[in-house]
Amino acid sequence: MARFVDIHPVDPQPRLVEQVATVLREGGLAAFPTDACYTLGARLGDPDAKRRIIEIRALDDHHHFTLMCADFAQLGQLVQLDNAVFRAVKAATPGRYTFILPATREVPRRLLHPRKKTVGVRIPDDRVCQALLEAMGEPLLTSTLLLPGDEEPLSFGWEVKERLDHVVDVVVDGDQSGQEPTTVVDLSEGYAEVVRVGAGDPAPFL
Repeated sequence: MARFVDIHPVDPQPRLVEQVATVLREGGLAAFPTDACYTLGARLGDPDAKRRIIEIRALDDHHHFTLMCADFAQLGQLVQLDNAVFRAVKAATPGRYTFILPATREVPRRLLHPRKKTVGVRIPDDRVCQALLEAMGEPLLTSTLLLPGDEEPLSFGWEVKERLDHVVDVVVDGDQSGQEPTTVVDLSEGYAEVVRVGAGDPAPFL
């Protein structure tokens, strides 16, 4: 049964944030709200996390996982950025975007797209996410909480708890989350291709 932690969306309580971080450090899988929608998250180095997320979401092997970062310094260690791409990503972060970029050697091979050797990265504009990332001191492996057969991601903590009670280890209730996933922009070839229109305005990348 998943632990249910009610964290204030504007002023996250450090004690409760630390409870969630502890679960993650011990190899747990969390569901938590973001500036876009609910996401599944785990430690980047957890070898079992990818399998658990794939099973919950019924994903194929070509899914782009997202590495959620606290700031641009963390993001820059995980992906390769030339000057033009750097400026484009910098201008849109933090925000409701996921960027697909070539990964550096810091990213475990098991998390890369098998053919392109790319990975998704984002910096959320959300206080609960930022508090959790600060407590962890490292990026998180994440994936939008869109369940098989659903047309929209889950957006309420109680609903997440009800449906995923036995497959995740902790659910964060941070009031209502957004109802759209991030806008995904592929910059891996040096130019912008919007591959999913979501919560972030796609106009700067069209």
